[in-house]
Amino acid sequence: MEEEKFTFLRRFQYSSEAIIYQGKLESMGIEVFMRDNNIVDSNPLYSNAVGGVKMFVKTADFDKANEILGDVSLYSVDDDNQPLKCPKCGTEQIELEPSIEGVKSFFRVAILGAFAQFFSKYKYKCQNCKYEFN
Repeated sequence: MEEEKFTFLRRFQYSSEAIIYQGKLESMGIEVFMRDNNIVDSNPLYSNAVGGVKMFVKTADFDKANEILGDVSLYSVDDDNQPLKCPKCGTEQIELEPSIEGVKSFFRVAILGAFAQFFSKYKYKCQNCKYEFN
């Protein structure tokens, strides 16, 4: 029996995000293997240290999986499912990120640690020009 080979497909910050894409691929008949998801689940702050959750697919399915995930927008969309555009540069590479503004927010994150996400404010941030907006 020949050994199956897997190829790296995508990297995700959190396993919950990776599980959504895993479900999409598996519903299309593509087997998925994830690595470092248990480390990130045990402490989400480790995600950057280990390089996030890594998703692998069989090498034979790589092109099909890449095409399927290419149809899914990796960036924020509006209520009509249209990509948000940066008001400054016009690109569609917008992500929703937590915003730390001022000393009060910094101490909130430092003291509350992992629970700070529940009390954080979020802003949209353009990945092209780094402009932040509401």
